[in-house]
Amino acid sequence: MDFTYDDEQKALREAVRALATKAYGDFENRRQAVAEAPGFDEAQWARLAEMGVLGLPFSEDDGGVAAGPVEIGLVCQELGRVLAPEPFLAVVVHAGGLVAAAGSPEQRKDLLGRLATGEIVLAAADTSPGGRWTAAADGVIATRDGDSWTLTGVRDPVPHGARADHLVVTATLPDGGNGLFVVEGAVTTRSDYAVLDGSRAARIELADTPAVPLGEPGRDLTATIATISDITRIMGAQQALGVMQAQVASTTDYLKSRKQFGVTLNTFQALTFRAADMYVSLELAHSVTDWATMVVASGTRAEIAAAADRVGLQVSRAARHVGQEAIQLHGGIAMTAEYSVGVRSAHLAVLEQWLGGAQHHLSRLAASVTEHETVEALG
Repeated sequence: MDFTYDDEQKALREAVRALATKAYGDFENRRQAVAEAPGFDEAQWARLAEMGVLGLPFSEDDGGVAAGPVEIGLVCQELGRVLAPEPFLAVVVHAGGLVAAAGSPEQRKDLLGRLATGEIVLAAADTSPGGRWTAAADGVIATRDGDSWTLTGVRDPVPHGARADHLVVTATLPDGGNGLFVVEGAVTTRSDYAVLDGSRAARIELADTPAVPLGEPGRDLTATIATISDITRIMGAQQALGVMQAQVASTTDYLKSRKQFGVTLNTFQALTFRAADMYVSLELAHSVTDWATMVVASGTRAEIAAAADRVGLQVSRAARHVGQEAIQLHGGIAMTAEYSVGVRSAHLAVLEQWLGGAQHHLSRLAASVTEHETVEALG
């Protein structure tokens, strides 16, 4: 595999980095953006649309750019680097990905075209209260009456669900299986709240709420939902990678500048070794994330699922290590809301809980071991 970026990918990375750094290079700007609903800067969202970033994953027929997973990963990484609160991962990659994979040509052109221009915001409502990282649509039931469909149930948490113009909802179908539906955000009962890292989520309540099936009505889309979720996990690893890169950089800079007993902290060998261990964790995560991103480009559903679990496990462990060490090596200042280090660690924790924790990925990987033949022990 070739892990080097071509000139166009480098240009995209630099353009997104420049835009994101200008907006959130000063951490105070990020604090102000998440202080109240919708939890991100609408003007910055419009700038991303003008740059073409919001349409990157979608085909040209649907109003997009038809970029590949490497380009999508670069955007996630650069947004993560400055903790940009704009919901590219949740709205474009996840919700938009579901529409792109399951919607009819008319639905894709309408919803994705307007998403790409920044006209609307989508949100994926696919998690029930207490639910855990599954394609099953437990918690919301779809009912059919002729050509009309209604949904009943609860989805929580739904990232940026209170701001969404349209919700992409998973629901249990009357004949079994799991379907996808588009619901107008305004006709639902929505409770907005802030989560650990300052971003926003919502509780969505549906009560015989009118819904439009994505694609063919009544079709079981369990496999599609699972694959888009796995792709979102891999792109989430790219975002976590950007956060960890910033954590390592800020920690090493701090050790070089902060003095104790008349010398900088990097004079103390034990602290330098701990920073070196952070870098090793980062690079291991970087390697497996790049590999998983390449799997998305050419792999089967099963290969993408396995890659999502492998990268999820590695990045979850790395994020926990890098986040904790960044706080420890910075000391008390890292625990303040005014300083970015603690918020970065909080964002890593939120990503882990949203996309699947290390134990979840380890359990799925362990279950696949039974697919191999039994071997006899040596000796």
